[in-house]
Amino acid sequence: MKKTFVILALSTLAACSGEEPAKVVALSGNTMGTTYNITAVGIPDTVSKNRLSSAVETILADVNAKMSNWDKASEVSLLNASDASRPVSVSADFMTVMTAADDIHALSDGMFDVTLGPLIELWGFGSRKPEDQIPADADIENALTFVGQTRVLTLDRGTSTISKSDPKVGVNLSAIAKGFGIDAVAAGLKKLGIDNYLVEIGGDLVTAGHNQHGEAWRIGIEKPEPGEKAVELIVKLAGKGLATSGDYRNFVEHEGMRYSHIINPVTGRPITHRTTSVTVVAENAMIADAWATAMLVLGAERGLKIAEANKIAIYVISRKKNGNAGAYVTEMSSAFDALLKSK
Repeated sequence: MKKTFVILALSTLAACSGEEPAKVVALSGNTMGTTYNITAVGIPDTVSKNRLSSAVETILADVNAKMSNWDKASEVSLLNASDASRPVSVSADFMTVMTAADDIHALSDGMFDVTLGPLIELWGFGSRKPEDQIPADADIENALTFVGQTRVLTLDRGTSTISKSDPKVGVNLSAIAKGFGIDAVAAGLKKLGIDNYLVEIGGDLVTAGHNQHGEAWRIGIEKPEPGEKAVELIVKLAGKGLATSGDYRNFVEHEGMRYSHIINPVTGRPITHRTTSVTVVAENAMIADAWATAMLVLGAERGLKIAEANKIAIYVISRKKNGNAGAYVTEMSSAFDALLKSK
């Protein structure tokens, strides 16, 4: 599921301290069907930009080799291609992601689901052409028989294996693997002795330490307006992951109706509530990535209740009922409010 872009508000929003700025290295490139941007501050003299770039590319290549649904030789693709007769051994990283996915699936009342592939394809957000006819009810019901990760998948953490209930069951990690990749890069920076950084992939990110001005990283949450790049809210962030999921950039239109790419795994249909953007701040990018999608499926009312029960920091933007374009209402959980008030 494609995430909305979070605008990075970095040095242009930071006040200069008057001191000599720390050494800063910036890297960017392509990965996971999107772009990445990394800012590392105060890197050791022994770490050149080329060495840092090589380390990052190696980490990202490894994550893609395990979790890319577009690579037919990846670990997830091989799992999807396997039959249902035997458990499939998976790597420690793959099991880490699947375990987190199961936990969030349970806490979100099943609204986060990595087996959504048949529905994603059916609604035109895979290889199917968006201009094709809207799926028939019977087709949706058929696709739903292969959706429901705790029903159609069995994880054995002891043996690090996964079993499928049917050969047609598949795993799509697009709503969590990006966050895992961000965290993997961050861990790689730590190993190189870099304590101050921002790692961003496709708008989701994780930070540590401070920016080049010795201040907390400042992150701008985007207004949910198609075709615009305006900031809704600035968040100071250090040692946390942040992800935003929205329904206003990726959708299909058919006979005057707009269908979001965010699909409810219980109904098998795109969401219809007025919540249009959810930002989550969590202990790492993987958790923020998955919860951002789950919270957007849940919508503001249910999402905020679950956020309060689990002390999750979320910021929600919803369209006003019968409101004009640009008419929105914002809400936040207690944990997000505390984040804004913290120094």
